[in-house]
Amino acid sequence: MSTEITSFPNRQKMNWLTTIVFALFHVGAVAALFMFSWRVFAATVFLYWMCIGLGISLGYHRLHTHRSFKVPLPLEYFFALCGALTLEGGPIFWVATHRIHHQKSDHAGDPHSPRDGAFWSHVGWILFGEANHANTAMMSRYAPDLAKHRFYIWLNNYHWIPQVVLGVILLAIGGWPLMFWGIFVRVTFGLHATWLVNSATHMWGSRRFSTRDDSRNNWWVALLTFGEGWHNNHHAHPTSARHGLAWYEFDPSWLTLRLLSFLGIAKSIRVAKLTSAIAEREAA
Repeated sequence: MSTEITSFPNRQKMNWLTTIVFALFHVGAVAALFMFSWRVFAATVFLYWMCIGLGISLGYHRLHTHRSFKVPLPLEYFFALCGALTLEGGPIFWVATHRIHHQKSDHAGDPHSPRDGAFWSHVGWILFGEANHANTAMMSRYAPDLAKHRFYIWLNNYHWIPQVVLGVILLAIGGWPLMFWGIFVRVTFGLHATWLVNSATHMWGSRRFSTRDDSRNNWWVALLTFGEGWHNNHHAHPTSARHGLAWYEFDPSWLTLRLLSFLGIAKSIRVAKLTSAIAEREAA
C-alpha cells in the first residue's frame, strides 16, 4: 500500500462515522442553548481559548507544524493535548495535513482549497475526503519530527480519549449544562472557526504579499481564531510566530507568546517584520 497522499479531492465516498459524530455535536450545541447560564458561558469561553488559542493556534499550528518557537517538552505536550480537545484529529494528522497544504496551497494536491469549492474547503474535505485521522503510519511521513515521540503517536491514535475524559469531568463538576456547553458548543464553534481559515481566508480579505496561493488577511477570522486570520501574512512568512505583522492586526496568540517569552518559557522565537517599503505603503 502506498504511504503517500496522491490526490485531492476524493469525493467518491462519505465518511459516515465522521459525519454522524459531527451531526451529533451540532445537535448537542443547539440543545445546549436551552441550558444557558453566564457561569457555563464563561467556562466555555475559557475552554475555547485553551483549546483553540493554546491548542490549535499556538500548539498545532505555530509550534508543532512550523516550529516557530521552542518551549519545554512538557508544555509542548500540553499544547498538543489542548489541540486534541478540538476534535480536529491528533497532532500528527493535523500537522501533516497543514504541511501538505503549504506545499500545494491552492494547487493540485491541496487538501482543502476553495478552488475545489467553498463547501469543500470548509467541511467537505472532512466529510467526503480521505479519512486519515487514524492513519498514523502514513501521516508520519509528513511529520517525522512528531513521530519520534511515543506521546504524539499515542495521542494521534487515541485523540478522542481526552475529549471523553474532559466531558466526564465537566459533567461531574457542573452537570449537564456545563458538559453540553464545554463540549458540544465549544467543539462545534471551534471547528467552524478553524475551518474558516481554510475557506474564508482563501476567498475574502486583503493581500499584502503576492504569494503563489489565494491566501488573504481577514480580520474577523483573526478575531475568532486568536490571530490565525492574518493568513496572507502567514503564507508569506510560514515560520513566523507573529501573524499580525502590523500594529492594528490583533494577534492574541502572539501576545500570549510574548508573555511566555518574558517569563523565560518560550525561546528561539522566529518573527517576520514588515519591510520598510511595505511599512511606508501602510502608512500612506
